[in-house]
Amino acid sequence: MGQTISEKILAAHSKDKAVTQGNYILCNVDLALTNDITSPISIDVFDEIVGSSGKTVFDPGKIALIPDHFTPNKDIKSAQQAQKMREFAKKHHIQHYYEVGRCGIEHCFLPEQGIVLPGDLVIGADSHTCTYGALGAFSTGMGSTDIGVAMVLGEAWFKVPETIKFVYTGKLPKFVSGKDLILHTIGQVGVDGANYCAMEFCGEAIERLSMDGRLTMCNMAIEAGAKNGIVPPDEITRTYVDKRAKRAYKFFKSDPDATYKDTVTIDVSTLELQVAYPHLPSNARNISTAEAEHISVDQVVIGSCTNGRMEDLATAAQIFKGRHVHPDVRCIVIPGTQEIYLDAISQGYIEQFVRAGAIVSTPTCGPCLGGHMGILGKGEVAVSTTNRNFVGRMGHVESKIYLVGPAIAAATALKGYICGPGTVQKTS
Repeated sequence: MGQTISEKILAAHSKDKAVTQGNYILCNVDLALTNDITSPISIDVFDEIVGSSGKTVFDPGKIALIPDHFTPNKDIKSAQQAQKMREFAKKHHIQHYYEVGRCGIEHCFLPEQGIVLPGDLVIGADSHTCTYGALGAFSTGMGSTDIGVAMVLGEAWFKVPETIKFVYTGKLPKFVSGKDLILHTIGQVGVDGANYCAMEFCGEAIERLSMDGRLTMCNMAIEAGAKNGIVPPDEITRTYVDKRAKRAYKFFKSDPDATYKDTVTIDVSTLELQVAYPHLPSNARNISTAEAEHISVDQVVIGSCTNGRMEDLATAAQIFKGRHVHPDVRCIVIPGTQEIYLDAISQGYIEQFVRAGAIVSTPTCGPCLGGHMGILGKGEVAVSTTNRNFVGRMGHVESKIYLVGPAIAAATALKGYICGPGTVQKTS
């Protein structure tokens, strides 16, 4: 019987012979990831296991420690968390530790630097570790305890997930992006519609989708309850990784006779830009619906591990060109990495944002998790390109978050209410 791409990657890393849906298996991992919030717990678990033995990590080249959530450190507690991670990295000669100013948001940075590659098995103490499925890797989030154990053993256990195949047909309309595809998909299946399943994204629309768009889609697979999201690698994948890879990689693809739990087909040819209303990513509605409601906003965030890449900034800059942020709106732009920041400077996007009245932050998760750089007060409304809009996610429990792609975010920042780029163009 044939296997899916997710099953094949797990089988390639497994110590068990029977890699079939529902089985529990033990696998070697290619990368174990933590950040400044989750590292301290993983480090404590590691230290508890090794005790006074002097044992070091299983492989200093297969662990990544990325300070990105509360960095640059916002207070003493966050500084101590980052300090603990920094000292552990130095003690164990961790190769993939990158100091503030030399990295960025983990899920933007690791693909950009070729640290994650097709065919890899990646685990991370961050739920959006599923991002790397865009490269044709099996990647999933785990608890900090699991990562601490993996740093000792280089192994993790998995229940082999069933796979749901999502087939996207047709050609994407102008400005409709990977963010709109995934918001619409989550709206169709619900926040638990893919619970502990692999979401396999394919079809002609995906084959034409950029790597930035694919990374956005896989990033939000967890918002449908998925174990992982994955895109079968192709020439777009190869073009992306060949200029970044510093080691060998392998393409895996699903067999024609692979078993799927379900197949969902979505025609994108008439898909509108999407807005996820509070307080769930599944509350996705068409932009035409939101525009009719004329929802005023206080803050717009363009960035995060979901939409802080160059394509996202380019879309926002295109809409911003020669225009100004609405006087009642705070607009925060956050490039995903230092390299993206530099590219945006060279393209003139950063100056454009600043002249329009937006603030540009150093790469950080910041406002996405209600950490810093844009906390919401009571009753405030935000439009954000981030991945979650739960109650209190960005600040006060009585604030509201609407999730969108960069096109709506930019247009909303200019007009002061939720709208698409067509509204901006009509009134310019």
